[in-house]
Amino acid sequence: MTTKQTQDWMEMTNSIGNLLAPSMAKDHPNLPVVKAEGCYYYGADGRTYLDFTSGIAVENVGHRHPKVVQAIKDGADHLIHGPSGVIIYESILKLAYELQQIMPGKLDNFFFANSGTEAIEGGIKLAKYVTKRPYVVSFTGCFHGRSMGALSVSTSKSKYRKHMQPSWLTYQLPYAHPDDLPEGADPKVFFPEKLERDMEKLFNHQVTPEEVACIILEPVLGEGGYIIPPKEWLAKVREICDRHGILLIFDEVQTGFGRTGNWFAAQTFGVTPDIMAVAKGIAAGLPLSATVASKELMDQWPLGTHGTTFGGNPLACSAALASIEVLKEERLLENAQTLGAYALEELDKLKQKHPTIREVRGVGLMIGIELMDPETERPDGKAVMTVLDDCLKQGVLFYLCGNSGEVIRMIPPLTVTKEQIDEGINILDKALTNLQ
Repeated sequence: MTTKQTQDWMEMTNSIGNLLAPSMAKDHPNLPVVKAEGCYYYGADGRTYLDFTSGIAVENVGHRHPKVVQAIKDGADHLIHGPSGVIIYESILKLAYELQQIMPGKLDNFFFANSGTEAIEGGIKLAKYVTKRPYVVSFTGCFHGRSMGALSVSTSKSKYRKHMQPSWLTYQLPYAHPDDLPEGADPKVFFPEKLERDMEKLFNHQVTPEEVACIILEPVLGEGGYIIPPKEWLAKVREICDRHGILLIFDEVQTGFGRTGNWFAAQTFGVTPDIMAVAKGIAAGLPLSATVASKELMDQWPLGTHGTTFGGNPLACSAALASIEVLKEERLLENAQTLGAYALEELDKLKQKHPTIREVRGVGLMIGIELMDPETERPDGKAVMTVLDDCLKQGVLFYLCGNSGEVIRMIPPLTVTKEQIDEGINILDKALTNLQ
């Protein structure tokens, strides 16, 4: 950019509040950028920033991967919009076929939409329509989206529902949160047993299992704090659903497409849902999502019960096909496993060094660093913001999550290198030192 262009751009960012709604424009950190590539953002200030957010778990193959960019350009030579069903086109069919090859179990049929929240809406509607049951059970701390149906099962923060409480009834149970684990108890035993008791109380006192259409959950808590449950707990949820004819929905919007070191967290934990919602990493930044189920289930959801104008956009499907190809060719699932384990080891060293780190937890390249006030041992969202700002000054972009904003998210593109992991953790170390 020329000096004049940079000045014009910076002036425009100063007027952001006059142009965009606060609910869109007031997130952290409003970094003005002019370009992104690989694991980096290029700022309007001329600086380069290492991106450990992946566009909030979207750019799994890195920003503007050449194969993805070329696929979009090639696709635009043929078709930009395709209202699926009115017309049909190659990229959507190819994508459905490729997704069949990587999905767990018998999840082989797809309704494409544009966003994670739309995929959740589709999953809930499918479950209710097929079972003819009215109610949904979700778990406290999970985030499933901001449209009214998705919001009815989202409880990561009460402010997301303030003045917008859905008019229909849903039920919530405790997630397998480590804060609830008694000292000395085995989480693999305690949480499944607790779930059985909690579910029994729910069915005895609030709603009968015959009225529950589905149970929905994130296999790894995302917005709620990057909480990783024991696989035995997820298996118990599966068992309870099977026992009562309840459909199980996995929200894999954030965990999908290699983020946990496998294609999906369902494979990481060895538990397959009946319905899955996927988005974010599916199309390398283009708007695309899918509600996924078996053909047997989808065949019970006839024309007219759901629909879309833009879902399964031809260019987005082309980008998704290229993204899947890159994930395979560059062995990015293996990279997520290897470098995720390495990052956890290095972050554990920081935990020993900095008393403000309460816990480090992660699976694959989905890592959370929880901060606390060392004196009170309470979650410290203020410290997180201070650390994020300091890291940004030093050239690394992290993000936050958790009910109090007490967790630093470390979710780099799966193309990240060991050297970039080291750079990011070294800067985080300096920021934590400055915090003291």
